[in-house]
Amino acid sequence: MFRRSLILTALATPALAQVERPLRIIVPFAAGTSSDVQARLLALHLAPLLGQPVLVENRAGAGGAVGAEVVARATDGQTILLGSNGPLVNNPVLQPRLPYESPGDFAPIGMVSRSPLTLTVRSESPIRDVAQFVATPGLSIGSSGQGSATHFLIEQLMAAANIRLTHVPYRGSSLSVPDVLAGNVASVMAEISSVFPLWRDGRLRVLATTGPRRSILMPGVPTLIEAGFPGLTGGSWAALVAPAAMPAATVSAIAAALLRVMETPAYLDRQRELGADVATPEERGPAALAAFWRADLTRTRATAQAANIRAE
Repeated sequence: MFRRSLILTALATPALAQVERPLRIIVPFAAGTSSDVQARLLALHLAPLLGQPVLVENRAGAGGAVGAEVVARATDGQTILLGSNGPLVNNPVLQPRLPYESPGDFAPIGMVSRSPLTLTVRSESPIRDVAQFVATPGLSIGSSGQGSATHFLIEQLMAAANIRLTHVPYRGSSLSVPDVLAGNVASVMAEISSVFPLWRDGRLRVLATTGPRRSILMPGVPTLIEAGFPGLTGGSWAALVAPAAMPAATVSAIAAALLRVMETPAYLDRQRELGADVATPEERGPAALAAFWRADLTRTRATAQAANIRAE
C-alpha cells in the first residue's frame, strides 16, 4: 500500500517536485517595481503547483541587462527570469555589446501580462481625441526616456500618421507626467499606471491606449487601432523565460504550471487590482511567446533604424 501511494504521488506531481532546491525567479529591476510585484505574485501561486519553494531575487542594473545575464549564464536548472521588453527587446536593439543574446540565450516559458501605454493630454487641452491630435501641428510629446517603450511608440505613431512631433525625453514617467499636467509639454506617452490616478480624478485626458484591446482600467477609452491605426500597439510586457541550457522537461513543467496559474481566480483577481492585462489564451505558452518575442524584436529594430534611435 505504501509503495502504491508513492507511485500515485509521483504521477500526480509535476517533474520539478522531485527537486529539493528552490526555483529562483530573477527580477532584473529593483524591489517594489512592477516586475518585482509580478514575480512575487507568480511565486506565490507557482510554488504549490510545482511542489517546491519559489524564491524571488532582485538583480538590478544596466536597464535589466545584469539580471538577464545572470539567467542566460545559469546552469543549475533552477533559475528563470521575469523578463520584459526592456532587457529582452530594447536592450538588444540599442546596445550592440550585451553579455547575452536575445532570444538565443533563452528558452521561452510563457507570456504573463501586457501593460499598454497611453496617449495623454491635460484636461484643459482643446484636443479631445486622436483625430484632433494628429491634425494639430507643432505638438510636443514627452516620453519616459530615449530608447524607452514610450519613445518607440511615439516614433511608430508619427510614422503611421505621417506627422512630426517634438519629442521631449524625460528620465521616467514620474517626471514626464507632472510636466504635461503643468502644461510644459502638450502631451505625453506614458505607462497607464502613471496616469491612471490623475485620469480618474479628471486632471488628465487619455486620448487612446496602445494595447491590442481596451484596457480593463479604462474601458471607455479607445485604442489606437480603433482610432484608425491598424496594428499600432505597444507598451510593456512581462514573461517567464529560462536559460537556453535548462532541460526541456523542466521548462515544460514550469510552462504547464504557469498556464494553470493564469486560470486561477485569485491570481486573476489580483492582476485586475494591479491593472495588468493578463495574457490571453492565444498569447500564452512557449510557442506563442516565442512568436511574439520575435515580432517585437523585428518591429523595434525597424523603428530604431528608421528613426535613428540610439541608446543614451
